[in-house]
Amino acid sequence: MADENELLDYDEDEQETVQEPKSNGELQVKKAVKGDYVTVHSSGFRDFILKPEVLRAIVDCGFEHPSEVQHECIPQAILSMDVLCQAKSGMGKTAVFVIATLQQLDPEEEGMTRVLVLCHTRELAYQISKEYERFSKYMPKIKVGVFFGGMPLRRDIESFGKGAPHIVVGTPGRILDLIRNKALKLDNIKHFIIDECDKMLDTLDMRRDVQDIFRQTPRSKQVMMFSATMSKDIRPVCRNFMQDPLEIFIDNDSKLTLHGLRQHYVKVKENEKNRKLFELLDELQFNQVIIFVKSVQRCIALCQLLVDQNFPAIAMHRSMSQEERLERYQAFKNFQKRLLVATNLFGRGMDIERVNIVFNYDMPEDSDTYLHRVARAGRFGTKGLAITFISDEHDAEILNDVQNRFEVNISELPDVMEIASYMEDR
Repeated sequence: MADENELLDYDEDEQETVQEPKSNGELQVKKAVKGDYVTVHSSGFRDFILKPEVLRAIVDCGFEHPSEVQHECIPQAILSMDVLCQAKSGMGKTAVFVIATLQQLDPEEEGMTRVLVLCHTRELAYQISKEYERFSKYMPKIKVGVFFGGMPLRRDIESFGKGAPHIVVGTPGRILDLIRNKALKLDNIKHFIIDECDKMLDTLDMRRDVQDIFRQTPRSKQVMMFSATMSKDIRPVCRNFMQDPLEIFIDNDSKLTLHGLRQHYVKVKENEKNRKLFELLDELQFNQVIIFVKSVQRCIALCQLLVDQNFPAIAMHRSMSQEERLERYQAFKNFQKRLLVATNLFGRGMDIERVNIVFNYDMPEDSDTYLHRVARAGRFGTKGLAITFISDEHDAEILNDVQNRFEVNISELPDVMEIASYMEDR
């Protein structure tokens, strides 16, 4: 890990020390794994020699074979190695750090926080805490706490009076509040994790918060960072927090594309978007749908229109109270509602397994956001469909950027879609 003072240098122009991949795209397996992932053998989670309680929970979750990123990371992560990992959306990155940290935890150490996970939205924090609960179901002594803004701080502080959780998941602002109020103590942290690390370290304000928290943890600890998008500029920033990490990058953005996901566009005038959306929702078969819009006002208005047309829709945006946001997230996750109208709040990391269609009702602002949005469908290699509305030249330019960057052909939506092309066999 770099000296603490080095973390303050926000504008350092550090060169990557990792070798570039060979011209033929082969993997160079030394410290960094460049190119695509190492081939997955027919190994199962049993080969990782995990605790019986962890393995039993994995089996209950229906996981049989590790994904590429799990196969590559988990054996090193359970040995406390630092990990800097870029991998496709929907490939089980969360399970890597959840399994690795649970494997290393001692449930008998009560009243000490050993794991700290930072993420950029409240919903993602909530989702990760639920994953910890799911994988620790046979470890009843493990306590998991989740903390984020929008909820009463006093209640969070009081919860530490009953004993500190082994695992704390939260957003940087609330975690800092708990530290300043002397509720959360970081002296015993052994594992420091940042999910969606590019988003967390990209802006100076959030990076400063992360650094403030990081400095209050012990020098000797495991650091793991994950994201689907990780530019070459952000990698040196991540390395400043780490010590000789295992590095897994996707050197070619075309390999970020989800294979089971069909991507199409529809040319439509701004004032005809609603009619076209209703028409497609009537025609297409779906389990669950997410419709992304660019503002809170449009989110509220479109959701109301859908409800008026008898579509089972709910909205999710930043202007809601935290209780309402979590309530709606849970309702959608539990399949009580089948359509979600959302802003970018829901665009990263959220894992709703039944979503098989994503609409970009409004074009995202850049290709990174496009990738994260459409990856809400087609999770873990399943089939899915992404439909993007193009209403002006600016929309078309961003779509071209997406196609060029990810080397994917996004064609016009055909008049007839074969159901089998975007729906799993039932």
